[in-house]
Formats: sequence, C-alpha cells, structure tokens
Amino acid sequence: MPDVLASPPQVFDGIPLKIDRDEVLRFQGYKKGRDVPTPEVERLYDEAIEEAERLLLPRAVYRAMPVAAVDADGLSIADGMRFVVPSIRRLWGPVEYLGIAICTIGEAIEDRARQLFGEREFPLAVMLDSVGSAAVECLAEWLNDRLCQLALPHFKVTNRVSPGYAGWKVEDQALIFRLCPGAEVGVRLNEACVMAPAKSITFAVGMGPRARVDHYFTQCRRCWMRDCAYRRAPAEREHMVGEGK
Repeated sequence: MPDVLASPPQVFDGIPLKIDRDEVLRFQGYKKGRDVPTPEVERLYDEAIEEAERLLLPRAVYRAMPVAAVDADGLSIADGMRFVVPSIRRLWGPVEYLGIAICTIGEAIEDRARQLFGEREFPLAVMLDSVGSAAVECLAEWLNDRLCQLALPHFKVTNRVSPGYAGWKVEDQALIFRLCPGAEVGVRLNEACVMAPAKSITFAVGMGPRARVDHYFTQCRRCWMRDCAYRRAPAEREHMVGEGK
C-alpha cells in the first residue's frame, strides 16, 4: 500500500484511467450545454478513443516532504527550498506536508498524432491530441483523488496546483524535478522548463489534519474513486469509458 507521507519517490502505474468525453470536446472548442457535436465529430471521437486505448501508458511518480513554513505567498520545505505560490496560505490553510507529483501518459499518443498530421488526416490527428490532453488531466485528477483516499481519516489533502497556473511561475518546474525523479516515469525537462512527453503534468498538494480542501467546491463531488469509505457527497459526473492499461 503506498504511503501518502513517504519521502522516497513512489511510482504509480497500472492506473484505471478513464477519459472524460466532455473534457475532450472542451479541448475541441465545444461549450458544454450549448454546442452539439455532429455525427462526424462523434465518429472521430470514437476512433480517437479506440486509438488512445492502445497507446496510453498512464504513470506517475510522487513523493512527500515535511513543510517547514507557510506564509501568505509561499511554502518552504525542511531543506530551505521555497515555492512561491500566490495566496497559498489562504487556499491551503495550515499544512504539515507537501506532496509533489509528475504525471504522464507517455509519448506514443503524440507520435501517432504527428504521424496522422503527416498523412494529412488532420481531423483525427487533432481529435487524438485532444484525447491525450483530456487523458493526462484525468490522470492528475486520479492521483489527487488517490492521495486524498490514502490520507484519510488522519490527514486532509488539498486540491492540486501546478506551475504555470494560479500565479505559480512555470520556472518552478525545475524545483519539482530536483525533488521528484521524472526519469522514473520517462519524463524529461528542458532548459525552458518544458516537459517531454508534452502530455505530462506536474502538481503539488498540501496535507495536514487542518488543511483546507477545495475552496471552491466539495472535493468528493469531483472524485471518481469508487467504494471510498469516507465519501461525503456523490460524484457530479461519470468519467466516460476509455480504460488505460
């Protein structure tokens, strides 16, 4: 059983990933409740999902570290390394541990999309790219949910935040890679702090008995973990079929 507070890096694989159809269509530019995909778009979606099920390799590496201090706009770990994240104390509240993760679905789906572009199969290539983007977002959600489940009932796990979002500078990707070995799951970081494979996400969460969970909605409502003994509210949406390996 993985330990949510363990410092040695842990690799998660064999993840039961499911792809959210609405998220794929959002990446295609569709507005939920307003735009209706045509039969041709539905056909492309089904074809891209079939391709993705063959190509996806969802994996993640994770580790946790004690927090030394939290202030209004930053967080420091025990060795003095500091992450500058605006409003982090207000968003996360008092946290005792920092968890960081690197998630990826691998390179195969990108390689296939490039091949389709080269064959001038543009609609399918773009749809497959959107499926890949939705898949890695779903993977990051899965891991956030899994950490939450592992921590209960003793600790709470905050909602995730990633470099490049919420005012957190993307350059801090380098700090995450210093602490968490992306090579364990085949993820590399270049000098511009861009990851390869491109369909990869880094994130951080805070943990503690009094951590503030999801300042904008109840975490249980978006969690798709089944059979959780601590669920406080039903999930609002069903993640669509598209099982990973």
